[in-house]
Amino acid sequence: MEYAAFFLLFGGVAWLWRKVDALESEVARLRSGLIAPQTPAADAPPAPAMRPSVPLVASSQDPDPAPPEDATVAPVAVEETPHRKRSFDFEDLFGRMLPIWAGGVTLAVAGFFLVRWSIDAGLLTPPVRVVLAGLFGIALIAGAEAAYRWRERVADPRVAQALAGAGLATLYAAFYLAGSTYGLITAGAAFVGLMAVTAAAIGLSFRFGLPSAVLALVGGFAAPALVASENANLPLLTIYLAMVTVGIGWAGNRQGRAWLGAAALAGALGWGALLVLEAAANGQGDIVMLGAFLALLGGVLPAFLGGANGFYRWGRVAATGIAALQLAVLVAQGGFGPLEWGLYLLLGAALAWFGWRMPAMREGGAVAATIVILLLLVWTGPTPWFFASVAAAIAAIFALPPLARLWRGTGFRLDVAQAAGVALGLALAVHWHFVSFPRGAPQVVVALALAGVAVLPALVSHWAGRAGNGAGVRSIWAAQAAAALIAYAALAQVLPLQAMAWAAGLLALAAAWRSATFAGALAMFACLAALWAIGPAVRWAEAGLQAIGGMPMAMTGMPTVRAVFLNAAPAAVALGAWRLLAPPQTNWVRRLLGASAVAVTAIAAHTIYRHAFAAMAGTDFVATGVLERAVWEGLLLGLGWLALKRGWGRVAAIAAILATAHFAWFALVLHNPLWSMQAVGPLPLTNALLPMYAAGFAALWLAAKLLPARAAWPRWAIQAGIVLLAALFTLSELRQAFAGSLLATGPVSQSEDLLRSLAGIVLAAAFLAWGARTGSRSWRIGSLVLMVIAVLKVFLVDAAGLEGLSRIASFMALGFSLIGIGWFYNRQLRTPQESLPTSVT
Repeated sequence: MEYAAFFLLFGGVAWLWRKVDALESEVARLRSGLIAPQTPAADAPPAPAMRPSVPLVASSQDPDPAPPEDATVAPVAVEETPHRKRSFDFEDLFGRMLPIWAGGVTLAVAGFFLVRWSIDAGLLTPPVRVVLAGLFGIALIAGAEAAYRWRERVADPRVAQALAGAGLATLYAAFYLAGSTYGLITAGAAFVGLMAVTAAAIGLSFRFGLPSAVLALVGGFAAPALVASENANLPLLTIYLAMVTVGIGWAGNRQGRAWLGAAALAGALGWGALLVLEAAANGQGDIVMLGAFLALLGGVLPAFLGGANGFYRWGRVAATGIAALQLAVLVAQGGFGPLEWGLYLLLGAALAWFGWRMPAMREGGAVAATIVILLLLVWTGPTPWFFASVAAAIAAIFALPPLARLWRGTGFRLDVAQAAGVALGLALAVHWHFVSFPRGAPQVVVALALAGVAVLPALVSHWAGRAGNGAGVRSIWAAQAAAALIAYAALAQVLPLQAMAWAAGLLALAAAWRSATFAGALAMFACLAALWAIGPAVRWAEAGLQAIGGMPMAMTGMPTVRAVFLNAAPAAVALGAWRLLAPPQTNWVRRLLGASAVAVTAIAAHTIYRHAFAAMAGTDFVATGVLERAVWEGLLLGLGWLALKRGWGRVAAIAAILATAHFAWFALVLHNPLWSMQAVGPLPLTNALLPMYAAGFAALWLAAKLLPARAAWPRWAIQAGIVLLAALFTLSELRQAFAGSLLATGPVSQSEDLLRSLAGIVLAAAFLAWGARTGSRSWRIGSLVLMVIAVLKVFLVDAAGLEGLSRIASFMALGFSLIGIGWFYNRQLRTPQESLPTSVT
């Protein structure tokens, strides 16, 4: 039962194999142009003009009658019918195809059992048994040759293929059983025999087709495992695997089956992984052979693998990457010695050689370059001079060839990325291994090394724009950024730490002012300067968030003036230069740069202002809080007014928004002297309340200047804000007259309460008069609102505490006031038509 299932499964595989082989041949013929649409010959006889009889249904073999010479032939739409799939034919499958393949498998199994039976029975001596098995395999191959020569009589090429496959399988089985299972011959002799069978299979694949090639692929890479021994000869094994891989790849390319080469390369890389795991216990000779074998797999054979596109392109890159990774493991296992580094550089040299002549190999070189940079970073304890030698060799092999292609005008974006990336990786490795933190004395040697490395991406950015190169503008900018970063790292080795932020800011300013072509370097220097500003910005933001929540911004929580000058100011210079002097950027970049520059400048200015104010007025928040906020808001408003005069509408708007928001939240809501402990001064009117509310009025005035003419609702809101500020200012001044400097302390007397009501009525009347003069309806509505509040206060609050004449006097004053305001308001509401004479028609 098991044999029947095996034969059935093998038959199905063989049938599918045959179909794939036929499809491959058909595609190859189509690509070579052998199949072309058949057209009638030029000398073909014309169709007869008349026929004895015309059938109702035209035959497909009869030519169509030619149309008359003067007739106009209209195009006829031909309806295409889909190709009908071939139906399953039981007789064709089990009667015509499977028996031949089953016969070949049967012959191979028979040869296997014949050898085993002869050995178990002890009928013949071991040499005779091996010879008979070999003769049987050779006889089957000879039968395949006879079937091939008499293919006209056989009329089926699968007969020769089945016989050849059975013969090769028998020879593989003979050498395996004789060498490994029963020990009739040595492992070396069995291995040589399997090598010979593999070579024969490669050769026979040209004559008998795909089965022989597949047997060569499977048997060739299985042979070392079949004759495995504890004392394997690694040089001989790598030579054998290289020969098998090269032979199968060459045969696959010659036969139009590039996937055979890919499969052979995959098998060889699998063996390479196994050998690398065992390489630690081997000598230097074995390591040399293994390294050369991996260099062959990763640097040479992928050059002959398939085409430049599709699956084979990524297969080539994968093969190079796997081989490079295996060599990297070999280097790490060998302790990063000169021999191991030399083997990896051998792979790099092969990739550089083929990449110079074959553009399709350059992607693999980039992968190997990435792996070697990672290998440099994980190198443990390198000595300076040996590291410098290895780094120089890496630069020469992996960076100079793409740089030379860019110089010649034949480079691509990949060349820009590889050369600049290798330089950046070398600089990172130098910094990682030889820069100590915190740095003590200047490291001149390291600085010179980094400066030398920075030359590579600088040349890349300079030559990438040559005619013929396929590098884009962004690739050039990226190379400039890499050169700028490495040069900045070189400066960091000789300049003091306090000067590094200004170095980045001044370099960004120079790059922006010197030329518009240094956009990449400008961006890098500006970003470096911005990174230095993160520390002060974060510290200021923490104090600012606490202040927004109600906790006063203490001076101990703010950055120092020294930190602002050394770190934040250079960032503002660099970002501003990038925004103003650089070539035109996209809108979101310009907005981001502008916002960043404004934010850093605002942080720096506010920090310096707070320190200066504290130095002059002290740090007592209760005593100086009102005046400190008013002066800061005044500075913002002065900046907005100057910007408005210069026509910088956006800057003026930002200043107005900041000043208004600061006043509304901190001065009116959080720290309003009416309910917060804030000293305003002992003198009435001439105290801190005046500049405080003056800043609020000025902020609303500047906002009104910036609004467009059609913005009705915002203007109404600004006028409402002015009404509110006037009422609060009056109430605060009245409270200061009774309570003194601290408005939030002490009880409110009855006289002060009555004066509040009177002040409300007086303000309402003043608002109404101003609204009447300016014709503003919002002021009149404001006066009514204030009047209603004052009336409600008098009736609900003030009258409850008065008795006798005081109550009578207060109500009389309120009554006359209401009458007067009503009469005045009624005059303002009178329509102009009432005062005009009636027209006579």
